Amino acid sequence: MPFTRLQARGIQLLLGGMMARVHEDLRFLDVPKRTESLRVETTAGSVTCTVYRPPTTGTATPAPAPVYVNFHGGGFIVARPEQDDHICRYIAATAGCVVINVDYAVAPQRQFPVPVTQAYDVTAWIAENGPANGWDGSRLAVGGHSAGATLTAAVCRLARDRGAFSPRLQIIDSAVLDQLADPSTKLSPIAKPLLSPHLMRVFTAAYVPDPADRAHPLASPGLADDLAGLPPALVIVAEHDRLRDEGDAYAKALDAAGVPVIHRLFEGVDHYFTHTGPVPAGKEAIELMASALRTALGT
Repeated sequence: MPFTRLQARGIQLLLGGMMARVHEDLRFLDVPKRTESLRVETTAGSVTCTVYRPPTTGTATPAPAPVYVNFHGGGFIVARPEQDDHICRYIAATAGCVVINVDYAVAPQRQFPVPVTQAYDVTAWIAENGPANGWDGSRLAVGGHSAGATLTAAVCRLARDRGAFSPRLQIIDSAVLDQLADPSTKLSPIAKPLLSPHLMRVFTAAYVPDPADRAHPLASPGLADDLAGLPPALVIVAEHDRLRDEGDAYAKALDAAGVPVIHRLFEGVDHYFTHTGPVPAGKEAIELMASALRTALGT
């Protein structure tokens, strides 16, 4: 087993438990949760999803709610979809949509492009199978944090190119959009940001082991120059995040390509702040997601 695979497995074990521990004041435990498990078959294997339902309205036969597909973070190597439970439950309750949290495969066991294939296939299935499952697949949005935001951008590219469905919004929260550049060139205004160059190199080597694939637009959406026709976007960046500059650049490139963009910088915070805080900024960002979804999905 190559050394990078050993490193990746060690980080899986180290970060797996840590990433499931969301700040107590961001967990929205007062927000009711209705969930169920869903299994979707894809061309790259079976994928488990958790379905979050919005609160019932008391109407005898309410119209099917729109749907938001969520992809969790974890550097492409940590499989902890429950880390986004607080975001999924809040959006389902306040944006009035069904939220589907996708437990896609991770590296080093499953490498690029398997997670992209699974993410796209699951989203296409959700778009096509709404009537049988109680949601409106024609009103669909996708989003995610960190690695999940990278998958979101890839899903939207494939959706545009294949034409099977058209997301009404993509939420790009602290995405890694350039896996070709050396992480040491990605700077932060603070001395010790959450993401170190070494950690980022392990993530990339585990997920995209062939350097020739790292410039592929499905691996590094920020390097693509054909962004016209992509869905409207909410792009969130954190001031202290090493990924901030590529998020800023992607938002500007989308705007230049004619894609409607809401671009929001959160000051004084680092990568993963929607999970670990500071709490005011984390809550504001999650509410921004919910508000953008309410507008895009017409809830």
